[in-house]
Amino acid sequence: METLNQTLTTFRSPSVVSANRLNPPCLHSPPPVLRQRPRNHTFFIKASVSAVEQQSQKKVALIRIGTRGSPLALAQAYETRDKLIASSSELAEEGAIEIVVIKTTGDKILSQPLADIGGKGLFTKEIDEALLNSEIDIAVHSMKDVPTYLPEKTILPCNLPREDVRDAFISLNATSLADLPAGSVVGTASLRRKSQLLHRYPSLSVLENFRGNVQTRLKKLNDGVVVATLLALAGLKRLNMTEHVSSILPINDMLPAVAQGAIGIACREGDDKMANYIAKLNHEETRLAVACERAFLLTLDGSCRTPIAGYACKDEDGNCLFRGLVASPDGTKVLETSRKGSYAYEDMILMGKDAGEELLSRAGPGFFDS
Repeated sequence: METLNQTLTTFRSPSVVSANRLNPPCLHSPPPVLRQRPRNHTFFIKASVSAVEQQSQKKVALIRIGTRGSPLALAQAYETRDKLIASSSELAEEGAIEIVVIKTTGDKILSQPLADIGGKGLFTKEIDEALLNSEIDIAVHSMKDVPTYLPEKTILPCNLPREDVRDAFISLNATSLADLPAGSVVGTASLRRKSQLLHRYPSLSVLENFRGNVQTRLKKLNDGVVVATLLALAGLKRLNMTEHVSSILPINDMLPAVAQGAIGIACREGDDKMANYIAKLNHEETRLAVACERAFLLTLDGSCRTPIAGYACKDEDGNCLFRGLVASPDGTKVLETSRKGSYAYEDMILMGKDAGEELLSRAGPGFFDS
């Protein structure tokens, strides 16, 4: 027994020496308490083993959700989490789902227009990389931020039920765009909104690169940087901030962005476990509408420098009604088209492509240079 006690004392002494070097006692201080304790080595061993066991029993998340850190992105991630919990009982256990915040380049650089720093993919690139590196298991995106080409080895098979696709007009002084005096400055970072706005109200002025999250833009409005702004109604609803809305723009006046109001969930190709989890959340009507709109966008090779709008929905007869638009950045020229057909994947993809090809042909070279 004495031999065991000596061995344990030898095992512990380097820790004491190290601790004293890091925190040297004052010259007149009593010796460290550690040296005065009775040699209850059995307790020491049991306590150490207990700590290791507790660490090993720590809950490992079954699903790690990757998301941006803005309030809206987090609201979308929590919505996804809640739907996962409701769909699979094992995910309802504490710690089964972890939300991982990833800062994207688009979040870091706010002083420049998106088109000047690489386009929409800047809101998804880092999240996609984390997915491919197995740092997260699924990625939650605003679908209008997702480029038309997905990264290799990823799939996006799930869209949650779509929110209201319309844009909201917000002002401290006016209830609608028509009420704004000539020369009023409206803030927006969207060329789609700018072109349609100026097309209908050429007497207004637009402050471009009006970027930032919803809260940041509302603060700029309150600070008098602009007299009005336009925001997606879907985001305001998800944030429970609709009290700021002065009026809602009809789709006939402001056609929405492709996939506006839709949330997409991506996972790694071949990850059947995650694919099965998120398949339970998929809203097929939304998925087909988004696919139609993205086929339109892909055909036009749309970018952040190109004012493009597109919206597919199910009409009262159960058919797909698609409307598409391209415009010159200054709003002086706007081209529109529409399609109607079966609400089925292949037919809707063809509608989107055909509408895009028509507008490309009608626009001709140099259309987007004005």
